[in-house]
Amino acid sequence: MTLSSLASQIVLMFLLMLVGFSVNKLNFMHEQTSNDLTNILLLIIGPCLIIKAFEQPFSLNRFHEFLFVGIGVIVTYIIQIVISHFLFKFSSDVNLRKIAEYSSVYPNVGFLGIPLAGSLFGSDGIFFAVVSLAVFNIFNWSHGVALFREKQEKQNHLATLKQILINPNIIAIIIGLIIFIFSFHLPGILDQAITYIGNANTPLSMIIVGNSLAKLHFNRKAINLPIISCLILRNLIFPVISFFLLSFIGIRGTALSVSLLLAACPIASLGVLFTLQAHRDASPAISLMSLSTVLSLITIPIVFTICGL
Repeated sequence: MTLSSLASQIVLMFLLMLVGFSVNKLNFMHEQTSNDLTNILLLIIGPCLIIKAFEQPFSLNRFHEFLFVGIGVIVTYIIQIVISHFLFKFSSDVNLRKIAEYSSVYPNVGFLGIPLAGSLFGSDGIFFAVVSLAVFNIFNWSHGVALFREKQEKQNHLATLKQILINPNIIAIIIGLIIFIFSFHLPGILDQAITYIGNANTPLSMIIVGNSLAKLHFNRKAINLPIISCLILRNLIFPVISFFLLSFIGIRGTALSVSLLLAACPIASLGVLFTLQAHRDASPAISLMSLSTVLSLITIPIVFTICGL
């Protein structure tokens, strides 16, 4: 993969986002439609894409690489959580602190990372991208949710575990691993159906993201030190840390490039949802997600240049 091919693919993604942006501005997509399409993407299309990526002959070396990437990504998340906690710990605005902590740690691996990995690296890209997706889901539905929980609210660990395990992407990864380990081949018609459904992932993801960006009401007051610090961490510093950590433990080639790509993705949109569920002001979360997404057009190639990939 060359830097020019990476930049071209990112531009292509933003053109697809522009379709979603235009659809929103033309009032072709209403809130309920957007929610329904998001559910279809998360519950059906994404899992089909994941299962299809695992349909390949078993390789012990590839399986070991899969596990090592998982370990590296887990350690990366722990480092990011610790740095973000101490950096934003003394913020006087509790709501902004929670949003900044979450947004700096969690990238948009599902809606942007998986489509990019698939477009640039094909099924190999999806195969290694699901490692980051699995780790994201584990941390997001435990630490991420806990960030927005009030101190007096008790954490139900059993409910948290259930929420992680019933996530469609986690279920798809488990099914995919079984298919990979035992070298199963799905029946022809079923395999073709899963392929067709999975192919809708990239355009639909980008249209949904573009639709979300159209809802941004930019306010200069939203640009403050925690917001700027969060953007720098999420879009630049944390991806570079991830690269050096993964390189240190011996990850190379496609696995390294894909993991860095997902680490360099902009802020996850779930931070907006968690803020709304906590009955707090979601405008900083919306601003952060939107700004980070737009900036990623520049910052992802910058990160790959810094890392020499």
